[in-house]
Amino acid sequence: MNQALLHERGDAALTNEVIAHLEAQLVAARRLLQVVLEQGAAIRNRDVRAVVQLTGVLQAELQRRQLLETERLALLQRAGAKLGVPGASVTLALLETLMDPDSALVAGARSAELRGLLETVQREHHVNRALMSQELAFLDHLLKLAGVAGHESYDAGGDRLATTAADVTGHRVFDLEV
Repeated sequence: MNQALLHERGDAALTNEVIAHLEAQLVAARRLLQVVLEQGAAIRNRDVRAVVQLTGVLQAELQRRQLLETERLALLQRAGAKLGVPGASVTLALLETLMDPDSALVAGARSAELRGLLETVQREHHVNRALMSQELAFLDHLLKLAGVAGHESYDAGGDRLATTAADVTGHRVFDLEV
């Protein structure tokens, strides 16, 4: 078998793996987006159990994405070896030089869709964090007003507060039975 044929088969195998990997990334990103959207709805509905449960699902999805990232790095290393550049320098444009034109179009489309999905996930996650921060700050405020929080409360940044209910409300209440 000549070198050109071996090279072509290697490029085809790498092409198929890259496209399959992009598809796996898309499936994972869609799952992640679904979890983040459900979590946002649970936060808005103040469904604590669902928020906690979805946080666990989110963590599992992030661990799966870590495995995909490991696979991505391995594919980039292989492509880099074929291209004579470090794996970290491999871009989609460089990868497309190893692909036939139709496969390059498919890879480009999947990559663009993936970037869009991940941007949406990031945006929705930031919204969820802001909503949670507001909910926790409101709860902390209520607990201080009720005199329940005392020195055990935290501010939105997670720092311990040194205020008491009397400091917050400006008055003290006695419940005396005569």
